Amino acid sequence: MIFKKKQPQTVPKLDPNNIPAHIAFIMDGNGRWAKKRNMPRTYGHHEGTKTIRTLALEANRLGVKAMTVYAFSTENFARPQQEVEYIFKLPKEFFNLYLQELMDNNVQIRFIGDVARAPQWTQDVIFSAVERTSHNTGLILCFAFIYGSRQEIVEACKQIAMDYKQGDLTLDEIDEDLFESYMMSADLPPVDLLVRTSGECRLSNFMLWQLSYAELYFSPVLWPDFNEACLHEAIIAYQHRDRRFGGLKS
Repeated sequence: MIFKKKQPQTVPKLDPNNIPAHIAFIMDGNGRWAKKRNMPRTYGHHEGTKTIRTLALEANRLGVKAMTVYAFSTENFARPQQEVEYIFKLPKEFFNLYLQELMDNNVQIRFIGDVARAPQWTQDVIFSAVERTSHNTGLILCFAFIYGSRQEIVEACKQIAMDYKQGDLTLDEIDEDLFESYMMSADLPPVDLLVRTSGECRLSNFMLWQLSYAELYFSPVLWPDFNEACLHEAIIAYQHRDRRFGGLKS
């Protein structure tokens, strides 16, 4: 019997002219990743921070303008207290390890969410990282921390109502563009691509307004295993989508 040599599969290449400006990540699977290794869930969160660093550097290299990661939701307070307390320690751990490297690569750090609900020492670490990188002009690495999209929308509505009541706005001025200017992500590019890891296929109250016309990509890979090659696969899938924004192409 003659066996034919298996031909290597051609790996599609990224189109450098069609890189998403803003990629958002729902970082799912840290706990399951740890459980598969008979380790505590906190170990999965620890390893997951390494993925943030890896993807931020690669996204920066590819020319992505902004990368938002769902670090802690308003609903995550329902998790065991030990896990919540550990997650509040992660900003210090992450920036102690990687802030200088991110600065060397011109990455700017930002946060959206109700950071005031975190312990003061966590807030201090966060604000220090934001301040130290504020003049960087490369990738914006944005952490959605103590963040909930419905709460964000409600707060935007409250602020618009207050400004209207005070006479700073008229009804005719309130449109989609104005509403978006009240969102926490107002100065970030529109989200082009959402990636959720671990095989789950839901949005979990994440950037609901901002994802209106984003391409959604769901990966079975657990977050700590989501590497540069996985990022490339997600971007290639994005580049093969036909984005019409509700219209038709001739």
